Amino acid sequence: MTSAALFLPCAAGTEDLLADEVLRILGPQAGGELLRGGITVDGDFATAMRLNLESRLAQRVLWPLAHGPYQNEHDLYALARTVRWTDWITPQQTLRIDTTAQRSPLQSLNFATLRVKDAVCDVLREATGERPSVAQRHPDLPLSLHLSPTHATLYADTSGEALFKRGWRDARGGSVDVKGEAPLKETLAAAMLAAAGWQGRAEDGPLLDPCCGAGTIAIEAAQLACGIAPGLQRRFAFERMLPFGPHLATWQQLKAAAVARQHAPAVPVFAGDVSFRMTDFAQQNAQRAGVAHAIAFKTGDALQRPPP
Repeated sequence: MTSAALFLPCAAGTEDLLADEVLRILGPQAGGELLRGGITVDGDFATAMRLNLESRLAQRVLWPLAHGPYQNEHDLYALARTVRWTDWITPQQTLRIDTTAQRSPLQSLNFATLRVKDAVCDVLREATGERPSVAQRHPDLPLSLHLSPTHATLYADTSGEALFKRGWRDARGGSVDVKGEAPLKETLAAAMLAAAGWQGRAEDGPLLDPCCGAGTIAIEAAQLACGIAPGLQRRFAFERMLPFGPHLATWQQLKAAAVARQHAPAVPVFAGDVSFRMTDFAQQNAQRAGVAHAIAFKTGDALQRPPP
């Protein structure tokens, strides 16, 4: 299967914003459907890679593997066995299954997850004599199982870690907490900017965040103003998935094109906080995100600081 109806989940209420973003990323020819809690996008392996690299609003990029009705865990086992797992994973690799449900009649989601895992392992054991292991952190093949009241859908999670994890929050070389208290998720910050119609263009005008906290909104804004793709600083699960292997040269080309597209900020971004500590956190985060040059930070009371 070289193309599929990819599912991009997003925060409730941001589906229209995500649909508009996907059109900007893929072009007006992109086909799909607006759903509750996300959108579908028709695409191939290159489409999945590009959406992981470029989308600021999607939570993940999910590749559908199987879909069908179910009544019990045995039906889930049978459904999972319809997938050619040898195309997706080797016995030497690892997997993990995350299950979500909406009014599912099953009594135990843990048992449902176990039965799908059994199906994957049984198929591999029958084909190769060996079975893959389960890894809770950074599996080679993360799977997502969603249960509606009557149907089950099994996806390969091409993102791995959720897309709000841009990669720049990881502290290097020390144990100091540089996130700040209760940091805003990057996907929500991006949705706030999108809802305001602010895309970092010169015609959008400068942006001021006088209560910046850890700097998430300002950093998202500065990356938009500089044309920086949100996924450039992180790794994705698809980089270890077997079907994507022949397409990794395309992935390198996509990243190179994204790097070449970066530019000086098209519009100024100003930020600050009443707390010197939070302003310092925000500056450190901006440095790691590669946009320290694009944000003017200043500590001060928002009620006493006039707009620049």
